[in-house]
Amino acid sequence: MENLGGAEFAPDATYLNTSTCGLLPLRSVAAVTALLDELAAGRPGGAGDFSAVTAARQSFARLTGVDEGRVAVGGSVSVHVGLIATSLPPGAEVLFPVGEYASVITPFLVRGDLKLRYAPLEGLADAIRPGTALVAFSSVQSADGRIADLPAIRAAAAAHGARTLVDASQSAGWLPLDAGAWDFTVTGGFKFLLCPRGVSFLTVTEEAQRSVVPIHAGTFAAEELWSTTYGPVDDLARSARRFDEPPAFPSYHGAEQSLALLEEIGIDAVHAHDTALARRFRSGLTELGHEPVPGDSAIVAVPGLGHRVPELARASVAVAERVGNLRAAFHLYNSAADVDRTLDVLAG
Repeated sequence: MENLGGAEFAPDATYLNTSTCGLLPLRSVAAVTALLDELAAGRPGGAGDFSAVTAARQSFARLTGVDEGRVAVGGSVSVHVGLIATSLPPGAEVLFPVGEYASVITPFLVRGDLKLRYAPLEGLADAIRPGTALVAFSSVQSADGRIADLPAIRAAAAAHGARTLVDASQSAGWLPLDAGAWDFTVTGGFKFLLCPRGVSFLTVTEEAQRSVVPIHAGTFAAEELWSTTYGPVDDLARSARRFDEPPAFPSYHGAEQSLALLEEIGIDAVHAHDTALARRFRSGLTELGHEPVPGDSAIVAVPGLGHRVPELARASVAVAERVGNLRAAFHLYNSAADVDRTLDVLAG
């Protein structure tokens, strides 16, 4: 199993840490560098081109199966989640998995007037009940790579009239995502989507858009861009673009190229590649006497093995430690040789 990225990447080590931060394709580095060089020289047009933002929005929409009118852009998942949190009425119940990522929970917590409830990931669908306003969860858990039972959660939420918020930061880019099946999705672009930091995406159904107030609306939220520079924006975009944060142009110049690469390769091909490498790693771990978290995720976690991360780093193998787990994440720039190299180090 060779890497799918070909000459698009240039890692100088065995890099299995995409769950922390994905590698940038060389074409993305070139796009960012070109913009920064222009800015250093006094770029006549300002900080960047909104066309790159539009192209990134459109690519993400195609990759996740929704119309671009449902996609808002931003810089961080927590800001998108905060926007959703402000839309809930006082006393609303929000359900999370136990151990969910902090950025999904905290914007609701700081409201101070919402009811937060938790359930094990495996029992999340069963925990949705009448009166649950929103169930918020990651499609793939950051700490251990477990994949949520997406069909069961979606069905239970629909049965009880609960809205859904999916954080796809650990899945978008390798796990096919039907963003239209959920009221809201939020995705950090700097992991499996291979974008620079400062890129994130929010998707909102047309129905849910009516309940969310664009509290950070500015010039980029206008229906006609640049039509209202001074004074209030009276005509907000009639799409999810009214929820845009002001874009970090260098990051989006890179994102345009990164997302184009993923479209060229195809998420189905990336999914098959990544999960095959993860299965090879799980099998090798089992032969070494370790017990990885079961499943068919591109993220592999080994409980109790997190202390080996520094040793692997000294051998130029990049992985992460999360809540005691050794966490390895496989993506299109990895190969079977990376798996075998890592297993060799763990075998001593």
